[in-house]
Amino acid sequence: MNRGVDASPADRLAPRTGATTAGVPLAFNREPDPRLRDWVSRSMVAVAEGPADVTLEGYLCNDASYLRSAVDVDWIAMSREGPVPVRDRTILCGQHTRSWKLEYRGGIKVAGLMLRPGALRSLFGLDEKANADCIRMIEETGIPDAEVTGLYRAGMEPADWLQSLEDWFADFIACKAVAPPDPLAQAIELQAFADPNIRLDDFAERVGVSPKQVQRVAQRDFGMTPKQVFRRARILDLAARICGVADEEEEEILLRFFDQAHQIKEFQTFFGVTPGAFKRTRSNLFTLSLEIRQARRLELLERIEPGALRPWMREPILHAVA
Repeated sequence: MNRGVDASPADRLAPRTGATTAGVPLAFNREPDPRLRDWVSRSMVAVAEGPADVTLEGYLCNDASYLRSAVDVDWIAMSREGPVPVRDRTILCGQHTRSWKLEYRGGIKVAGLMLRPGALRSLFGLDEKANADCIRMIEETGIPDAEVTGLYRAGMEPADWLQSLEDWFADFIACKAVAPPDPLAQAIELQAFADPNIRLDDFAERVGVSPKQVQRVAQRDFGMTPKQVFRRARILDLAARICGVADEEEEEILLRFFDQAHQIKEFQTFFGVTPGAFKRTRSNLFTLSLEIRQARRLELLERIEPGALRPWMREPILHAVA
């Protein structure tokens, strides 16, 4: 079996749901169905054909919990609890406090829902802190895997698969009948997108609550402190810029660090390598993941219109749901 870093030439993967101007595969991602928006912040589907005899290596580092269905390809995702093999399964992924390696073979075929902070706990009964950097099979929450993974049928169009997943989740939410996530958690997330260098006391004053309340909600709904949430946002914005899926006009992303030594130290904490080494071996899979986050971020900050062609994109491949 051959092995390689998925930063090697983009012709290793043939994208079906979008690509950057450099040909790196992208997910089709958009605002979720209106029925889901209290609980889900982004809906995505990614399909890219790849060689079955080559194991590619990439990264994952998500600032949100996810429900993901992965079919027809082999994953081995590293987690705090060790390697997790995934094929034809639906998984629940906790938020990441750092990057984790992922090996995959056969390309990319995944549909997913990015959950709002606190939704993993409210809907699935999984504590955000206990499940940070962890992966759970959906049947661990009492939901039969076939009920969700079985939504995909051979030859199904990516757009139809994503819609089926959203329809299932809308029914699931209706049956749960629980209160939506805390608006304060969403305010913390938006602040991380806008200016992660803000002082905690200043943020608390801006939203009209005490710093202790911000700390409590962040620990409950993100599984980490506000400082950790903002620190992660700085690094992911920088990583997106390195990977070519950021607005190049946002030069302030580079000014969020005291100096270059601070930037390198922070980056190494998350990725284990310097920004320069990361750029030389950047991961196609991680670029895809970062692009989902950046698209949502720029839409929330009203820098781009929902559904607009993003600065780093080719003409979208997936016209059916654009």
